[in-house]
Amino acid sequence: MRIIFRFGGIAMLVAAIVILAVLPFATSFVEQWSRRDVELRSRLVFNSVRDQVSGLLARNDAQKVSALFERIASDERVLAIGYCDGQELRFPSRNMPPSFSCAEAARSDSESFSIVRNQDHNVLVSSFPLNAGGRRGHLVVLHDLSYAEQRGGEARNYLFLALAGVAFGAAALAAMIAAIIMRRWLASIRQAVEHARSGNAQPAVEENIMPLGQEIRDVLHELEASRRTIDAAHTDWNPATLRAALSNELSGSEVIVVSNREPYIHNRTESGEIALQIPASGLVSALEPVVRACGGTWVAHGSGTADRETVDVNDRVPVPPSHPSYTLRRVWLTEEEQDGYYYGAANEGLWPLCHIAFVRPVFREADWQFYRSVNEKFAQAIVAEAKREDPIILVQDYHFALLPRMIRDRLPRATIVTFWHIPWPNAETFGICPWREEIIDGLLGSSILGFHTQAHCNNFMDAVDSYVESRIDREKDSVFFGGEETLIRPYPISIEWPPTALEGQKPVEECRRIVRERLGLSPDMRIGVGIERFDYTKGILDRMQAIDVLLTENPDWHGNFAFVQVAAPTRSKLQNYRILQEEAEALARDINQRHGGDGYEPIKLLIRHHEPDEVFELFRAADLCIVSSLHDGMNLVAKEFVAARDDEQGVLILSAFAGASRELSEALIVNPYNAHAMSEAINRALTMPQPEQRERMRLMRDQVKERNVYRWAGQMLLAASRLRKQQRIRRLIARGRKRAAANA
Repeated sequence: MRIIFRFGGIAMLVAAIVILAVLPFATSFVEQWSRRDVELRSRLVFNSVRDQVSGLLARNDAQKVSALFERIASDERVLAIGYCDGQELRFPSRNMPPSFSCAEAARSDSESFSIVRNQDHNVLVSSFPLNAGGRRGHLVVLHDLSYAEQRGGEARNYLFLALAGVAFGAAALAAMIAAIIMRRWLASIRQAVEHARSGNAQPAVEENIMPLGQEIRDVLHELEASRRTIDAAHTDWNPATLRAALSNELSGSEVIVVSNREPYIHNRTESGEIALQIPASGLVSALEPVVRACGGTWVAHGSGTADRETVDVNDRVPVPPSHPSYTLRRVWLTEEEQDGYYYGAANEGLWPLCHIAFVRPVFREADWQFYRSVNEKFAQAIVAEAKREDPIILVQDYHFALLPRMIRDRLPRATIVTFWHIPWPNAETFGICPWREEIIDGLLGSSILGFHTQAHCNNFMDAVDSYVESRIDREKDSVFFGGEETLIRPYPISIEWPPTALEGQKPVEECRRIVRERLGLSPDMRIGVGIERFDYTKGILDRMQAIDVLLTENPDWHGNFAFVQVAAPTRSKLQNYRILQEEAEALARDINQRHGGDGYEPIKLLIRHHEPDEVFELFRAADLCIVSSLHDGMNLVAKEFVAARDDEQGVLILSAFAGASRELSEALIVNPYNAHAMSEAINRALTMPQPEQRERMRLMRDQVKERNVYRWAGQMLLAASRLRKQQRIRRLIARGRKRAAANA
C-alpha cells in the first residue's frame, strides 16, 4: 500500500507541476485577448468620430469638442478621451487621470498603443494621428484594464479547478492500475523467491500471473554473481581471476575457440617416434593460456604428420598432454585446400593487403573458392562441437573472415567474438580486394569484432561505410548490418604473466655466460637480439642494414658488439618468403665479410625454430632487443623481451609501426625505414646508463604485467557476458509483448 500511495502521490505532484506551469500561460492568454478587444473598441471609437472631431478642431470649436468627448467618455468601458496637440493635452474629459500627460502616450505616424499606470491599476492609452486644419495631433482614448485583470483571474481559478479535477481522477486511475500490476508482480516474485530457496528448477507459475517466475530466479542468481564480478580495470589478472570472472559471469556457458594453427602438433620423427611440438606463434602463445583457464574446445587445422594417430574417433585429443584441461578438435585439410586457402588467399592475398609492407597482394579466384570452402568446413565442425544453441565462440584471425557469418546462419543465438590479429588497412587500400563486400559481410556476423588498436577499428568502420549499406554508430563504435548489431572494439593483445618460459631460468649473468660460450663470443661482448619468423613484415633486412651503418659510423664497436638474429623458417612454399630468407643470408654474409675477421662475426643468423625457454635465455643474455616491424598488429616479441628481464636491465628498440609502440612508450621508438636513425638508437641503447635502463624497463614491465593476456581475454569475455544479458532482456521483453498481445 505504501508503494501505491507513493505512486499516487507522485502522480499528483506531477499534475500539480503541470498545473502551475500551465496557469501563467492561460492567464496571460486571457489578458492578451482582453487587451486586443479593448484595442478594437478604441479603433471603433476613433473611426466613428474622426471626421467630426477633425472638423470641430479645424474651426477651433472648443465647446462642441468638449461636449463630444464627454459623450464618448460616458461609455462604461472608456475611462477618458482627449486631444494631444504636441505635448499639450486639450479638451480632456472629466475622468481624465490628473497624472496623465501626452508625454506618456506612445505617438507615431500610425496608430499606437501603450499601457500606463494609474493609481493601482493599468490603463491602455490608444493614440490615433489626426489632421485638424493643417495641424497634426493625436486623439487619445484611455481604457481601464482592471476588468481584463479580473477576467484573467476568474479564468485562472476555473482552469485550476478543472485541471485539479482531471489530475485527481488520473492519479486515482493510475493508483488503481499500479495496485493491480504490483499485486501480480509481488505474487510472481514471492513465488519465484520461494522456488529459488527450495531449489525447484521449474516453478509452477499460474497462467494469470505475469510470467516472471524463472526470470526472477535468473535475475536473483545474476545479482549475486554481479556482486562478485571482477572489475577489469582494477584487477590483478591471472588464470585464477579469469576463471573466477568466467564462473561469475559465464557460469554454465560453453566456450569454443577456433584458429588455423593448433596449440599442440604431433609429428613423427625420423626414428619413428611421435614428438610433441608447441608452434612458434604469437597467436598460440597469447591464446593457449586463455583456453587453459576457460576450458572448452579449441577447433584447429591438424597439420602434424602424426596428428591423425593421436586423436579419437571424433578427431579430438585432450590437451595439454601432461595436465589435460580442454579438448583440441582437429579439422583435416587436403594439400590442395591448404595451398589455396592458407598459402593463397590468406597469405598471398589478405596478409600483404593488411600489412601494407610494399609486397603486392595476389588475388586468385580459385584460391578464394578454397578459402570459402575451408571456412565452411570449420563452420560445420564448430556446429558439431557445440552442445548448446548459444555457445560463446572466439574466432581468431584473418584465416576466417567468412566464418562468423556462416556460424551465425547455423547458430543464430551464439555469441561470436572475432579477433583480427593483424592490422586493418585504410578503406582505400582495402578497396583493391575483389572480395571486400563478402569479407565485410562475413566479419559482421560477429557479435563483437576486436582489433589491436582504435586506429584499426576506425579503419574497419571506414571500410564498412565505403563498401556496404549499413548504419554506423560512431558514439557506440558499432555497425548495424542486416538487422543485427556488431560492436567494434580495441583489445590490445599481450602475453601471460608471469611467463611460463621464465620458470627455471638461470640468473641473468649465468644466461649471459652460457649464450656467449654457445655462440663463441668473448665474455665481454655486447649482444643485441632479434627473434621472429622469416616474414617480410618484420623488417629483418632493415635491422641488418642498421647494424651495417652502426659499424661503419662507429668502428669502436668492431669486435665488441654482435647481433643475434633468430629467424624460424615459415611459409617456405611462398616465393616472397624464400627470397627473403635468401636475401637475409646473403646480407649477413656481406656484413660479416666487411666488418668481421679473426673469428668475429657481427651478425649471428640462426635459422631454426627455438623453444620458448631458449628464446627467454637469449632475451636475458642480451643488452638490447630490436623489433623493427614494417607494419604489425601488436608484436608480442617486444612484450616477451620486457617480461624476460626481471633484472630490469636491457633496452628495447621498437618500431613505431608496431601496435606495441602505443603501450611500450618507454622503448626507443624508431622508424625502421631509416637505417641511420636505427643505428643511432642502437648506439644509444649500448651506451645507456643502467639507472635509465632500470627506470624504462620497470615502467614497461608494469605495463605488461597489468595488461596481460588474461586481461585481454577477460575484457572480451566480460563484454560477451554483458552482451548476452542485454540480448536476454530483449528476448524477455519480446516474449512479454507477444503474450500481452495474445491475451488482449
